[in-house]
Amino acid sequence: MLKNIDKKYVLNVYQRNYVNFKRGKNSTLFDDKGRDYIDFTSGIGVTSVGHSNTRLSNAISEQVNRLIHTSNLYLIEPQAKLAKKIAELCGQDVGIFFANSGAEANEGAIKLARKYGEKKFENKHYKIITLEHSFHGRTLATLKATGQKSFHKSDFAPYLDGFSYVQNIDDIYCAIDDKTVAIMIELVQGEGGVQQFNKNEIQKLAKYLKDKKILLIVDEVQTGVYRTGEFLASNLYNIKPDIITLAKGLASGVPIGAVLTTHKDLLEVGDHGSTFGGNFLSTRASLEVLSILESYKNSGELDEICIYFETKLKELLLEFPKMFKKIVGLGLMRGLRCFNTVDLTLLIDNAFKQGVLVLKSQRDTLRFLPALTITKIEVDEGFKRLKNAFSKVS
Repeated sequence: MLKNIDKKYVLNVYQRNYVNFKRGKNSTLFDDKGRDYIDFTSGIGVTSVGHSNTRLSNAISEQVNRLIHTSNLYLIEPQAKLAKKIAELCGQDVGIFFANSGAEANEGAIKLARKYGEKKFENKHYKIITLEHSFHGRTLATLKATGQKSFHKSDFAPYLDGFSYVQNIDDIYCAIDDKTVAIMIELVQGEGGVQQFNKNEIQKLAKYLKDKKILLIVDEVQTGVYRTGEFLASNLYNIKPDIITLAKGLASGVPIGAVLTTHKDLLEVGDHGSTFGGNFLSTRASLEVLSILESYKNSGELDEICIYFETKLKELLLEFPKMFKKIVGLGLMRGLRCFNTVDLTLLIDNAFKQGVLVLKSQRDTLRFLPALTITKIEVDEGFKRLKNAFSKVS
């Protein structure tokens, strides 16, 4: 059996559900038994234009038949075009480095900050402050940057020095010292309960840091690429960070990460690099994804589906008042905050049995990350199934 092969040969680091998906169409998945599932997860915020998107599939196929990879020792046409398109969409004069994942992008951001601290101050600044409940990746540096003690296992120690954590935005000001080089935040904490931060607080912080010449790094690995309704959550908050990181939805399933920075001349040849990062395949895929989503946003369809999805969440909130406290998040990065008495695992298991995929965040939040191209028909069917699932629990 496939399950036995997986258990024997794949390292056991995931809490797997052994459903065997064979194909998908937009926000609907089909398993090997022909059963369909409404996908409200999009591969944890990755398949931004849905499963089996025809335009993306054709673009990938065309690129694969020409070139997949040559390395960054040579000019890569779609990489250059993608960098230009991202810079235009983010609305800043930025230089961009391409990696393979969100963790790699955040590693690049940390290296940028460290070099800034070396070059811009008389005495080196190297400390980075992050927030409790944040999540920035699973490499040793990004694990240490993550403000959750459960990720700082002694098994993997010692960790990289220079990271500290504060509980909320207001605490940052007192935590800054003469060695602080950067503040690293998510504007909506994906793994931290889908918690969005107050716009005024963020704008005040951004101005303060600019005045102090301390870098603002915004981790948009999950919030970026229209997930919150705008190309960047930073656009939504009307701020211009020094460094922004992207990944997840940028190529709708083809691995890619990106570091955007206004400090374009800080890194020199040899300071950083990647064998696979920004190759022909990933950047061509990303160009098509951005073309699809830019049109979708400009047509008003993205805003419309964001509003529609929220109305369905409100219906759940009203129908199950003893189960859910409130709706959190922005755009199509959403959560339902549960009361402490609710068994979140049971909710997710029951939803799966009814044929709908949802996620959890922290111990008390049911998380929704549907494809940005999800249809109203798929939304309706998904919430119909969720109501059936939750009725069995209540």
